[in-house]
Amino acid sequence: MLSVRSLLDEFGLELAVGGASGRSPIRWVHISELEDPTPFLSGGELLLTTGINLKTAARQRRFVRLLAGKGAAGLGLAVGHDHPALPPALVEEAEARGLPLFELPFELPFIAITEWASTRLINEGYAALERSVEVHARLEAMVLAERGLPEIMRVIAESVSGAALLLDDRGLELGRHPRERGFSRRAAAEITAEVNERAQAGRQAAFVAERGSLAGRAVAVPVPLGDSGNRGHWLVLARRGGEIGDLERLLARQAATAIALEMMRERAVRETERRLAGDVLAEALGGNLDDEDVRGRLQPFGIGDRVAVLLFELEESADDAAVLAGSLAVPAVAAVNAAAGRPLLCAIVDPGDRDPVELAREGRAALAASGRAVRAAASRATGVASLRRAFHEARCALEATAMANGGAPDVASHRDLGAFTLLLSLHDDEALRTYADELLGPIADGEGEYGAELLRSLEAFIERNGQWERAARDLYCHRHTLRYRIRRIEELTGRDLGQAQDRIELWLALRARELVR
Repeated sequence: MLSVRSLLDEFGLELAVGGASGRSPIRWVHISELEDPTPFLSGGELLLTTGINLKTAARQRRFVRLLAGKGAAGLGLAVGHDHPALPPALVEEAEARGLPLFELPFELPFIAITEWASTRLINEGYAALERSVEVHARLEAMVLAERGLPEIMRVIAESVSGAALLLDDRGLELGRHPRERGFSRRAAAEITAEVNERAQAGRQAAFVAERGSLAGRAVAVPVPLGDSGNRGHWLVLARRGGEIGDLERLLARQAATAIALEMMRERAVRETERRLAGDVLAEALGGNLDDEDVRGRLQPFGIGDRVAVLLFELEESADDAAVLAGSLAVPAVAAVNAAAGRPLLCAIVDPGDRDPVELAREGRAALAASGRAVRAAASRATGVASLRRAFHEARCALEATAMANGGAPDVASHRDLGAFTLLLSLHDDEALRTYADELLGPIADGEGEYGAELLRSLEAFIERNGQWERAARDLYCHRHTLRYRIRRIEELTGRDLGQAQDRIELWLALRARELVR
Protein backbone atom coordinates (compact mmCIF):
# COMPACT_ATOMS: atom_id res chain seq x y z
CA MET A 1 0.00 0.00 0.00
CA LEU A 2 1.34 3.40 -1.00
CA SER A 3 1.66 5.70 2.02
CA VAL A 4 3.48 8.92 2.85
CA ARG A 5 6.04 6.88 4.75
CA SER A 6 6.74 4.44 1.88
CA LEU A 7 7.03 7.32 -0.61
CA LEU A 8 9.53 9.18 1.59
CA ASP A 9 11.55 6.02 2.13
CA GLU A 10 11.77 5.56 -1.64
CA PHE A 11 13.26 9.03 -2.13
CA GLY A 12 15.27 9.19 1.09
CA LEU A 13 13.21 12.00 2.60
CA GLU A 14 12.10 12.64 6.22
CA LEU A 15 8.84 13.75 7.77
CA ALA A 16 8.97 17.07 9.53
CA VAL A 17 5.73 16.50 11.45
CA GLY A 18 2.79 14.08 11.43
CA GLY A 19 4.68 10.86 11.96
CA ALA A 20 1.64 9.15 13.52
CA SER A 21 -0.35 9.73 10.31
CA GLY A 22 2.47 8.94 7.94
CA ARG A 23 1.24 5.41 7.28
CA SER A 24 -2.14 6.58 5.99
CA PRO A 25 -2.70 5.48 2.37
CA ILE A 26 -2.13 7.84 -0.56
CA ARG A 27 -4.93 7.72 -3.12
CA TRP A 28 -3.22 10.03 -5.61
CA VAL A 29 -0.42 12.63 -5.88
CA HIS A 30 -1.58 16.13 -6.85
CA ILE A 31 0.36 19.32 -7.67
CA SER A 32 -1.15 22.75 -7.01
CA GLU A 33 -0.09 26.36 -6.42
CA LEU A 34 -3.61 27.58 -5.55
CA GLU A 35 -4.31 29.18 -2.21
CA ASP A 36 -7.27 26.80 -1.89
CA PRO A 37 -6.89 23.60 -3.95
CA THR A 38 -9.58 21.68 -1.99
CA PRO A 39 -12.33 22.06 -4.66
CA PHE A 40 -10.15 19.80 -6.80
CA LEU A 41 -9.46 17.23 -4.05
CA SER A 42 -11.63 14.35 -2.81
CA GLY A 43 -9.53 13.14 0.13
CA GLY A 44 -6.49 10.90 0.37
CA GLU A 45 -4.30 12.96 -1.97
CA LEU A 46 -0.66 13.88 -1.29
CA LEU A 47 -0.27 17.52 -2.33
CA LEU A 48 3.02 18.92 -3.70
CA THR A 49 3.58 22.68 -3.92
CA THR A 50 6.29 25.36 -4.05
CA GLY A 51 4.15 27.60 -1.79
CA ILE A 52 4.38 30.52 -4.21
CA ASN A 53 1.13 31.97 -2.84
CA LEU A 54 1.88 31.17 0.80
CA LYS A 55 3.80 34.33 1.64
CA THR A 56 2.28 35.05 5.05
CA ALA A 57 1.85 32.98 8.21
CA ALA A 58 -1.93 33.47 8.04
CA ARG A 59 -2.09 32.06 4.52
CA GLN A 60 0.15 29.17 5.51
CA ARG A 61 -2.06 28.24 8.51
CA ARG A 62 -5.24 28.54 6.44
CA PHE A 63 -3.71 26.35 3.72
CA VAL A 64 -2.95 23.56 6.21
CA ARG A 65 -6.40 23.81 7.80
CA LEU A 66 -8.06 23.45 4.40
CA LEU A 67 -6.01 20.38 3.48
CA ALA A 68 -6.55 18.69 6.85
CA GLY A 69 -10.27 19.38 6.64
CA LYS A 70 -10.43 17.76 3.20
CA GLY A 71 -8.64 14.62 4.43
CA ALA A 72 -5.43 15.08 2.47
CA ALA A 73 -2.82 12.35 2.99
CA GLY A 74 0.02 14.82 3.39
CA LEU A 75 1.82 17.94 2.15
CA GLY A 76 5.21 18.26 0.49
CA LEU A 77 6.74 21.76 0.15
CA ALA A 78 9.59 22.32 -2.31
CA VAL A 79 12.31 24.41 -0.65
CA GLY A 80 14.82 26.57 -2.51
CA HIS A 81 12.16 28.32 -4.63
CA ASP A 82 10.02 30.79 -2.64
CA HIS A 83 10.86 29.28 0.75
CA PRO A 84 14.44 28.47 1.84
CA ALA A 85 13.02 26.10 4.51
CA LEU A 86 9.70 24.96 5.91
CA PRO A 87 7.94 28.06 7.33
CA PRO A 88 7.42 27.85 11.15
CA ALA A 89 3.71 28.70 10.88
CA LEU A 90 3.22 25.89 8.34
CA VAL A 91 5.03 23.42 10.63
CA GLU A 92 3.08 24.48 13.74
CA GLU A 93 -0.29 24.26 12.05
CA ALA A 94 0.50 20.88 10.42
CA GLU A 95 1.58 19.51 13.78
CA ALA A 96 -1.60 20.81 15.42
CA ARG A 97 -3.76 19.29 12.68
CA GLY A 98 -1.87 15.96 12.46
CA LEU A 99 -1.12 16.52 8.76
CA PRO A 100 2.07 14.80 7.54
CA LEU A 101 4.48 17.49 6.28
CA PHE A 102 7.87 17.16 4.61
CA GLU A 103 10.22 19.26 2.52
CA LEU A 104 11.32 18.49 -1.01
CA PRO A 105 14.89 19.44 -1.98
CA PHE A 106 15.38 21.80 -4.92
CA GLU A 107 17.01 19.14 -7.08
CA LEU A 108 14.09 16.65 -6.79
CA PRO A 109 11.46 17.48 -9.46
CA PHE A 110 7.77 16.93 -8.83
CA ILE A 111 7.52 14.77 -11.95
CA ALA A 112 9.83 12.17 -10.45
CA ILE A 113 7.50 11.74 -7.49
CA THR A 114 4.27 11.74 -9.50
CA GLU A 115 5.59 9.22 -12.06
CA TRP A 116 6.83 6.84 -9.37
CA ALA A 117 3.63 7.18 -7.32
CA SER A 118 1.42 6.67 -10.41
CA THR A 119 3.28 3.51 -11.36
CA ARG A 120 3.06 2.21 -7.81
CA LEU A 121 -0.70 2.94 -7.56
CA ILE A 122 -1.39 1.33 -10.95
CA ASN A 123 0.57 -1.77 -9.95
CA GLU A 124 -1.26 -1.94 -6.63
CA GLY A 125 -4.60 -1.55 -8.43
CA TYR A 126 -3.69 -4.33 -10.85
CA ALA A 127 -2.58 -6.57 -7.99
CA ALA A 128 -5.83 -5.87 -6.15
CA LEU A 129 -7.83 -6.65 -9.29
CA GLU A 130 -5.87 -9.85 -9.84
CA ARG A 131 -6.41 -10.88 -6.23
CA SER A 132 -10.13 -10.08 -6.39
CA VAL A 133 -10.53 -12.12 -9.60
CA GLU A 134 -8.81 -15.03 -7.89
CA VAL A 135 -11.11 -14.81 -4.84
CA HIS A 136 -14.17 -14.37 -7.05
CA ALA A 137 -13.31 -17.51 -9.03
CA ARG A 138 -12.88 -19.45 -5.79
CA LEU A 139 -16.22 -18.24 -4.42
CA GLU A 140 -17.94 -18.99 -7.72
CA ALA A 141 -16.57 -22.54 -7.66
CA MET A 142 -17.83 -23.03 -4.10
CA VAL A 143 -21.33 -21.89 -5.05
CA LEU A 144 -21.38 -24.26 -8.03
CA ALA A 145 -20.06 -27.09 -5.87
CA GLU A 146 -22.82 -26.39 -3.32
CA ARG A 147 -20.34 -26.12 -0.45
CA GLY A 148 -22.82 -24.11 1.63
CA LEU A 149 -22.92 -20.71 3.29
CA PRO A 150 -20.58 -21.50 6.24
CA GLU A 151 -17.74 -22.51 3.89
CA ILE A 152 -18.30 -19.43 1.72
CA MET A 153 -18.18 -17.21 4.81
CA ARG A 154 -14.88 -18.85 5.80
CA VAL A 155 -13.27 -18.11 2.44
CA ILE A 156 -14.54 -14.52 2.53
CA ALA A 157 -13.07 -13.94 5.99
CA GLU A 158 -9.73 -15.43 5.00
CA SER A 159 -9.56 -13.29 1.85
CA VAL A 160 -9.37 -10.11 3.98
CA SER A 161 -7.30 -11.71 6.77
CA GLY A 162 -10.12 -10.92 9.18
CA ALA A 163 -13.73 -11.79 9.83
CA ALA A 164 -17.08 -11.84 8.02
CA LEU A 165 -20.57 -11.18 9.40
CA LEU A 166 -23.89 -11.69 7.57
CA LEU A 167 -27.04 -9.89 8.74
CA ASP A 168 -30.52 -10.81 7.52
CA ASP A 169 -33.33 -8.47 6.46
CA ARG A 170 -34.37 -8.03 10.10
CA GLY A 171 -30.90 -6.94 11.17
CA LEU A 172 -30.23 -10.25 12.94
CA GLU A 173 -27.05 -12.29 12.61
CA LEU A 174 -27.37 -14.98 9.95
CA GLY A 175 -23.77 -16.15 9.77
CA ARG A 176 -20.29 -15.33 11.05
CA HIS A 177 -16.72 -16.53 10.57
CA PRO A 178 -14.72 -17.12 12.60
CA ARG A 179 -17.17 -17.47 15.45
CA GLU A 180 -14.65 -17.68 18.27
CA ARG A 181 -12.23 -14.85 17.46
CA GLY A 182 -13.78 -12.73 14.74
CA PHE A 183 -16.19 -10.04 15.82
CA SER A 184 -16.37 -9.53 19.57
CA ARG A 185 -19.87 -9.21 20.97
CA ARG A 186 -19.35 -5.48 21.38
CA ALA A 187 -17.92 -4.99 17.88
CA ALA A 188 -20.77 -7.01 16.31
CA ALA A 189 -23.34 -4.92 18.19
CA GLU A 190 -21.68 -1.66 17.10
CA ILE A 191 -21.50 -2.47 13.41
CA THR A 192 -25.01 -3.99 13.45
CA ALA A 193 -26.37 -0.78 14.95
CA GLU A 194 -24.62 1.26 12.25
CA VAL A 195 -25.99 -0.99 9.50
CA ASN A 196 -29.51 -0.82 10.95
CA GLU A 197 -29.43 2.97 11.14
CA ARG A 198 -28.42 3.27 7.49
CA ALA A 199 -30.90 0.61 6.35
CA GLN A 200 -33.80 2.24 8.19
CA ALA A 201 -32.89 5.56 6.61
CA GLY A 202 -33.00 3.91 3.17
CA ARG A 203 -29.23 4.27 2.62
CA GLN A 204 -28.59 0.99 0.79
CA ALA A 205 -24.99 1.73 -0.18
CA ALA A 206 -21.66 0.27 0.90
CA PHE A 207 -19.84 2.14 3.66
CA VAL A 208 -16.77 1.90 5.90
CA ALA A 209 -17.54 1.80 9.64
CA GLU A 210 -17.27 5.25 11.14
CA ARG A 211 -17.47 4.57 14.86
CA GLY A 212 -16.72 2.00 17.52
CA SER A 213 -13.87 -0.48 17.65
CA LEU A 214 -14.26 -1.30 13.93
CA ALA A 215 -14.02 2.31 12.70
CA GLY A 216 -11.96 2.42 9.52
CA ARG A 217 -11.29 -1.34 9.42
CA ALA A 218 -14.74 -2.77 8.54
CA VAL A 219 -16.74 -2.38 5.34
CA ALA A 220 -20.47 -3.18 5.01
CA VAL A 221 -22.18 -3.88 1.68
CA PRO A 222 -25.80 -4.78 0.85
CA VAL A 223 -26.40 -8.31 -0.45
CA PRO A 224 -28.25 -8.08 -3.81
CA LEU A 225 -31.01 -10.62 -3.28
CA GLY A 226 -33.44 -8.63 -5.40
CA ASP A 227 -36.62 -9.10 -3.31
CA SER A 228 -35.58 -8.00 0.17
CA GLY A 229 -37.51 -4.72 0.09
CA ASN A 230 -36.04 -1.60 1.65
CA ARG A 231 -34.17 -3.41 4.43
CA GLY A 232 -32.26 -6.18 2.73
CA HIS A 233 -29.38 -8.39 3.89
CA TRP A 234 -25.90 -6.98 4.64
CA LEU A 235 -22.38 -8.43 4.59
CA VAL A 236 -19.70 -6.94 6.86
CA LEU A 237 -15.97 -7.62 6.39
CA ALA A 238 -13.46 -6.55 9.04
CA ARG A 239 -9.67 -6.60 8.96
CA ARG A 240 -7.80 -7.68 12.07
CA GLY A 241 -5.36 -4.81 11.59
CA GLY A 242 -5.05 -1.84 9.28
CA GLU A 243 -7.64 0.20 7.47
CA ILE A 244 -10.03 -0.88 4.73
CA GLY A 245 -8.54 -0.31 1.28
CA ASP A 246 -9.68 -0.63 -2.32
CA LEU A 247 -8.99 -4.38 -2.32
CA GLU A 248 -11.28 -4.99 0.67
CA ARG A 249 -14.02 -2.85 -0.88
CA LEU A 250 -13.81 -4.82 -4.12
CA LEU A 251 -13.72 -8.17 -2.33
CA ALA A 252 -16.72 -7.18 -0.21
CA ARG A 253 -18.85 -6.46 -3.29
CA GLN A 254 -17.83 -9.70 -4.99
CA ALA A 255 -18.41 -11.65 -1.78
CA ALA A 256 -21.88 -10.14 -1.41
CA THR A 257 -22.73 -11.32 -4.93
CA ALA A 258 -21.48 -14.85 -4.14
CA ILE A 259 -23.56 -14.93 -0.96
CA ALA A 260 -26.63 -13.75 -2.87
CA LEU A 261 -26.16 -16.55 -5.42
CA GLU A 262 -25.75 -19.15 -2.66
CA MET A 263 -28.82 -17.92 -0.78
CA MET A 264 -30.91 -17.92 -3.95
CA ARG A 265 -29.65 -21.43 -4.76
CA GLU A 266 -30.58 -22.64 -1.27
CA ARG A 267 -33.97 -20.96 -1.60
CA ALA A 268 -34.58 -22.72 -4.92
CA VAL A 269 -33.63 -26.06 -3.34
CA ARG A 270 -36.00 -25.43 -0.43
CA GLU A 271 -38.81 -24.47 -2.80
CA THR A 272 -38.24 -27.63 -4.85
CA GLU A 273 -38.15 -29.80 -1.72
CA ARG A 274 -41.30 -28.10 -0.42
CA ARG A 275 -43.17 -28.68 -3.68
CA LEU A 276 -41.98 -32.31 -3.76
CA ALA A 277 -43.06 -32.83 -0.16
CA GLY A 278 -46.43 -31.24 -0.92
CA ASP A 279 -46.94 -33.52 -3.93
CA VAL A 280 -45.98 -36.61 -1.91
CA LEU A 281 -48.37 -35.65 0.89
CA ALA A 282 -51.21 -34.94 -1.52
CA GLU A 283 -50.75 -38.28 -3.29
CA ALA A 284 -50.24 -40.27 -0.09
CA LEU A 285 -53.33 -38.82 1.60
CA GLY A 286 -55.49 -38.57 -1.50
CA GLY A 287 -56.46 -42.25 -1.55
CA ASN A 288 -55.49 -42.72 -5.20
CA LEU A 289 -52.38 -44.84 -4.53
CA ASP A 290 -52.14 -48.43 -3.39
CA ASP A 291 -50.02 -49.38 -0.38
CA GLU A 292 -46.91 -50.18 -2.40
CA ASP A 293 -47.04 -46.85 -4.25
CA VAL A 294 -47.42 -44.96 -0.97
CA ARG A 295 -44.50 -46.87 0.51
CA GLY A 296 -42.41 -46.09 -2.59
CA ARG A 297 -43.20 -42.34 -2.40
CA LEU A 298 -42.25 -42.15 1.28
CA GLN A 299 -39.09 -44.26 1.08
CA PRO A 300 -36.82 -41.44 -0.30
CA PHE A 301 -37.61 -39.48 2.87
CA GLY A 302 -36.37 -42.36 5.04
CA ILE A 303 -39.88 -43.41 6.10
CA GLY A 304 -40.43 -47.15 6.45
CA ASP A 305 -43.48 -49.35 7.18
CA ARG A 306 -44.57 -47.61 10.39
CA VAL A 307 -45.94 -44.06 10.17
CA ALA A 308 -47.71 -41.43 12.24
CA VAL A 309 -49.31 -38.16 11.17
CA LEU A 310 -48.74 -34.83 12.93
CA LEU A 311 -50.99 -31.83 12.19
CA PHE A 312 -50.53 -28.17 13.10
CA GLU A 313 -52.92 -25.25 12.76
CA LEU A 314 -51.27 -21.81 12.77
CA GLU A 315 -50.94 -18.60 10.82
CA GLU A 316 -48.97 -19.75 7.79
CA SER A 317 -45.36 -18.75 7.07
CA ALA A 318 -43.21 -19.81 4.13
CA ASP A 319 -40.58 -21.55 6.27
CA ASP A 320 -42.95 -23.55 8.50
CA ALA A 321 -42.39 -26.89 6.77
CA ALA A 322 -38.60 -26.53 6.96
CA VAL A 323 -38.76 -25.47 10.62
CA LEU A 324 -41.01 -28.43 11.47
CA ALA A 325 -38.90 -30.99 9.59
CA GLY A 326 -35.75 -29.62 11.21
CA SER A 327 -37.21 -29.92 14.71
CA LEU A 328 -38.11 -33.62 14.37
CA ALA A 329 -35.28 -36.03 15.12
CA VAL A 330 -36.94 -38.74 12.98
CA PRO A 331 -37.44 -39.22 9.22
CA ALA A 332 -40.29 -36.94 8.09
CA VAL A 333 -41.94 -35.30 5.10
CA ALA A 334 -43.67 -32.02 5.92
CA ALA A 335 -45.79 -29.62 3.88
CA VAL A 336 -48.99 -27.64 3.97
CA ASN A 337 -51.92 -29.82 2.91
CA ALA A 338 -55.59 -29.00 2.36
CA ALA A 339 -56.97 -32.54 2.52
CA ALA A 340 -58.74 -31.55 5.74
CA GLY A 341 -60.78 -28.92 3.90
CA ARG A 342 -58.50 -26.07 4.96
CA PRO A 343 -54.71 -25.63 4.88
CA LEU A 344 -52.95 -27.40 7.74
CA LEU A 345 -49.26 -28.02 8.23
CA CYS A 346 -48.88 -31.79 8.02
CA ALA A 347 -45.99 -34.16 8.67
CA ILE A 348 -45.82 -37.87 7.96
CA VAL A 349 -43.13 -39.31 10.22
CA ASP A 350 -41.47 -42.64 10.91
CA PRO A 351 -41.65 -42.46 14.72
CA GLY A 352 -39.45 -45.46 15.43
CA ASP A 353 -39.67 -45.96 19.19
CA ARG A 354 -40.73 -42.34 19.79
CA ASP A 355 -44.22 -41.34 20.96
CA PRO A 356 -45.94 -39.38 18.12
CA VAL A 357 -47.49 -37.04 20.70
CA GLU A 358 -44.04 -36.16 22.03
CA LEU A 359 -42.80 -35.55 18.48
CA ALA A 360 -45.77 -33.24 17.84
CA ARG A 361 -44.99 -31.42 21.09
CA GLU A 362 -41.42 -30.78 19.92
CA GLY A 363 -42.65 -29.58 16.53
CA ARG A 364 -45.19 -27.29 18.19
CA ALA A 365 -42.49 -25.73 20.38
CA ALA A 366 -40.31 -25.00 17.32
CA LEU A 367 -43.19 -23.41 15.42
CA ALA A 368 -44.39 -21.41 18.43
CA ALA A 369 -40.91 -19.90 18.89
CA SER A 370 -41.93 -17.25 16.33
CA GLY A 371 -44.62 -16.02 18.73
CA ARG A 372 -47.63 -17.46 16.88
CA ALA A 373 -50.41 -19.50 18.42
CA VAL A 374 -50.11 -23.16 17.36
CA ARG A 375 -52.60 -26.00 17.78
CA ALA A 376 -51.23 -29.53 17.31
CA ALA A 377 -52.49 -33.09 17.01
CA ALA A 378 -50.91 -36.50 16.48
CA SER A 379 -52.18 -39.87 15.37
CA ARG A 380 -51.07 -43.18 16.78
CA ALA A 381 -48.27 -45.05 15.02
CA THR A 382 -49.70 -47.38 12.39
CA GLY A 383 -48.80 -49.23 9.22
CA VAL A 384 -48.48 -47.50 5.86
CA ALA A 385 -51.69 -49.18 4.73
CA SER A 386 -53.60 -47.17 7.37
CA LEU A 387 -51.98 -43.82 6.56
CA ARG A 388 -55.18 -42.06 5.51
CA ARG A 389 -56.97 -43.27 8.63
CA ALA A 390 -54.06 -41.96 10.72
CA PHE A 391 -54.42 -38.60 9.02
CA HIS A 392 -58.13 -38.45 9.81
CA GLU A 393 -57.47 -39.51 13.39
CA ALA A 394 -55.13 -36.54 13.86
CA ARG A 395 -57.50 -34.27 11.93
CA CYS A 396 -60.50 -35.29 14.03
CA ALA A 397 -58.53 -34.95 17.27
CA LEU A 398 -57.55 -31.42 16.25
CA GLU A 399 -61.16 -30.53 15.50
CA ALA A 400 -62.54 -32.21 18.62
CA THR A 401 -60.40 -29.96 20.83
CA ALA A 402 -61.04 -26.76 18.86
CA MET A 403 -63.82 -25.57 21.17
CA ALA A 404 -62.30 -26.71 24.46
CA ASN A 405 -62.27 -23.15 25.92
CA GLY A 406 -58.80 -23.36 27.42
CA GLY A 407 -59.02 -27.00 28.50
CA ALA A 408 -57.47 -28.50 25.38
CA PRO A 409 -54.19 -30.43 25.68
CA ASP A 410 -51.08 -28.95 24.06
CA VAL A 411 -51.22 -31.87 21.59
CA ALA A 412 -54.53 -33.53 20.75
CA SER A 413 -54.56 -37.28 20.21
CA HIS A 414 -56.89 -40.29 19.92
CA ARG A 415 -57.74 -39.81 23.60
CA ASP A 416 -59.54 -36.58 22.67
CA LEU A 417 -61.63 -37.91 19.76
CA GLY A 418 -64.95 -38.08 21.58
CA ALA A 419 -67.77 -38.63 19.08
CA PHE A 420 -65.26 -38.99 16.24
CA THR A 421 -64.32 -42.39 17.67
CA LEU A 422 -67.63 -43.71 16.34
CA LEU A 423 -66.84 -42.68 12.77
CA LEU A 424 -63.23 -43.82 12.85
CA SER A 425 -64.18 -47.19 14.28
CA LEU A 426 -66.44 -47.98 11.33
CA HIS A 427 -64.52 -50.03 8.79
CA ASP A 428 -67.47 -50.11 6.37
CA ASP A 429 -66.67 -47.32 3.92
CA GLU A 430 -69.85 -48.03 1.98
CA ALA A 431 -72.00 -47.43 5.06
CA LEU A 432 -70.23 -44.13 5.75
CA ARG A 433 -70.64 -43.09 2.11
CA THR A 434 -74.33 -43.91 2.14
CA TYR A 435 -74.86 -41.91 5.32
CA ALA A 436 -72.96 -38.90 3.93
CA ASP A 437 -74.72 -39.02 0.56
CA GLU A 438 -78.15 -39.22 2.15
CA LEU A 439 -77.66 -36.00 4.10
CA LEU A 440 -75.33 -34.05 1.82
CA GLY A 441 -76.40 -35.36 -1.60
CA PRO A 442 -79.17 -32.74 -2.03
CA ILE A 443 -76.55 -30.00 -1.52
CA ALA A 444 -73.86 -31.46 -3.78
CA ASP A 445 -76.25 -32.57 -6.54
CA GLY A 446 -79.02 -30.01 -6.34
CA GLU A 447 -76.89 -26.92 -6.91
CA GLY A 448 -74.34 -28.13 -9.46
CA GLU A 449 -71.00 -26.31 -9.25
CA TYR A 450 -72.36 -24.07 -6.49
CA GLY A 451 -72.89 -27.16 -4.31
CA ALA A 452 -69.21 -27.32 -3.38
CA GLU A 453 -69.35 -23.71 -2.15
CA LEU A 454 -72.42 -24.52 -0.06
CA LEU A 455 -70.66 -27.51 1.51
CA ARG A 456 -67.65 -25.34 2.35
CA SER A 457 -69.95 -22.78 3.93
CA LEU A 458 -71.75 -25.47 5.94
CA GLU A 459 -68.46 -26.83 7.27
CA ALA A 460 -67.15 -23.39 8.23
CA PHE A 461 -70.44 -22.49 9.95
CA ILE A 462 -70.45 -25.70 12.02
CA GLU A 463 -66.73 -25.52 12.84
CA ARG A 464 -67.20 -21.97 14.11
CA ASN A 465 -70.11 -23.15 16.25
CA GLY A 466 -72.64 -21.01 14.40
CA GLN A 467 -70.68 -17.74 14.80
CA TRP A 468 -71.57 -15.80 11.66
CA GLU A 469 -68.73 -13.27 11.69
CA ARG A 470 -65.91 -15.79 12.24
CA ALA A 471 -67.31 -18.27 9.71
CA ALA A 472 -67.77 -15.53 7.09
CA ARG A 473 -64.20 -14.36 7.70
CA ASP A 474 -62.93 -17.92 7.09
CA LEU A 475 -64.85 -17.98 3.81
CA TYR A 476 -63.81 -14.46 2.74
CA CYS A 477 -67.42 -13.46 2.26
CA HIS A 478 -69.93 -11.11 3.91
CA ARG A 479 -72.05 -12.48 6.76
CA HIS A 480 -75.23 -11.74 4.76
CA THR A 481 -73.90 -13.91 1.94
CA LEU A 482 -73.27 -16.69 4.45
CA ARG A 483 -76.78 -16.32 5.87
CA TYR A 484 -78.21 -16.75 2.37
CA ARG A 485 -76.12 -19.89 1.85
CA ILE A 486 -77.19 -21.44 5.15
CA ARG A 487 -80.86 -20.76 4.36
CA ARG A 488 -80.38 -22.47 1.00
CA ILE A 489 -78.75 -25.48 2.71
CA GLU A 490 -81.71 -25.74 5.09
CA GLU A 491 -84.10 -25.63 2.13
CA LEU A 492 -82.22 -28.38 0.26
CA THR A 493 -81.78 -30.72 3.24
CA GLY A 494 -84.95 -30.00 5.19
CA ARG A 495 -82.77 -29.48 8.28
CA ASP A 496 -82.68 -26.59 10.73
CA LEU A 497 -79.14 -25.55 11.63
CA GLY A 498 -80.47 -23.79 14.67
CA GLN A 499 -81.31 -27.23 16.11
CA ALA A 500 -78.49 -29.08 17.85
CA GLN A 501 -79.60 -32.50 16.56
CA ASP A 502 -79.69 -31.40 12.91
CA ARG A 503 -76.32 -29.67 13.26
CA ILE A 504 -74.74 -32.81 14.77
CA GLU A 505 -76.11 -35.03 11.99
CA LEU A 506 -74.78 -32.75 9.26
CA TRP A 507 -71.45 -32.47 11.07
CA LEU A 508 -71.16 -36.29 11.24
CA ALA A 509 -72.06 -36.49 7.55
CA LEU A 510 -69.29 -34.05 6.66
CA ARG A 511 -66.75 -36.09 8.61
CA ALA A 512 -67.97 -39.35 7.11
CA ARG A 513 -67.69 -37.84 3.63
CA GLU A 514 -64.13 -36.80 4.42
CA LEU A 515 -63.17 -40.31 5.62
CA VAL A 516 -64.30 -42.03 2.43
CA ARG A 517 -63.39 -39.30 -0.05
